[in-house]
Amino acid sequence: MYDILAAGLLSPNVGLIFWITVTFLLLLLLLRRYAWGPILKALDTRERKIEEAMARAEQALAEARKIQADNDRARREAEQEAQRILRQAREAAEHLRTEEVEKTRAQIRRMQEQAQAEIEREKQSALDALRAEVADLAIKAAEKILHENLDAARQRKLVDAFIDELPKN
Repeated sequence: MYDILAAGLLSPNVGLIFWITVTFLLLLLLLRRYAWGPILKALDTRERKIEEAMARAEQALAEARKIQADNDRARREAEQEAQRILRQAREAAEHLRTEEVEKTRAQIRRMQEQAQAEIEREKQSALDALRAEVADLAIKAAEKILHENLDAARQRKLVDAFIDELPKN
């Protein structure tokens, strides 16, 4: 019996082949109409979206490179501007320092001149006081000479003693 059943499976049955073929073709038509169209349409849509995404990615990459180049240029310009500002600040500081040094030197010269003038005034005042003192001493010496009516040798000795009493400065 087993052989009979197995032989039936291997023997061709024309009716069965016909209906399997009709069913297969109907299935192909249904799949083509309702499945393959939407599947291919979905695949085309997906492919188009992927291509658009790739194009946007390339565009974004190009834009990013452009922005990076702009940033690099802006950074270089900012560095140059910073260097220029630093150079100007150094020059201004050097100029200010030079002006201050000159002002200080001028002030020192003025102070020296004032001190020199003050020293000169004090010296002149001391000389005037010394002259007045010498004049007073000369008058006193003359009074002594006149009060003592002395001979020439005695007068000479008295004047020499008076001169020796004067300060040596």
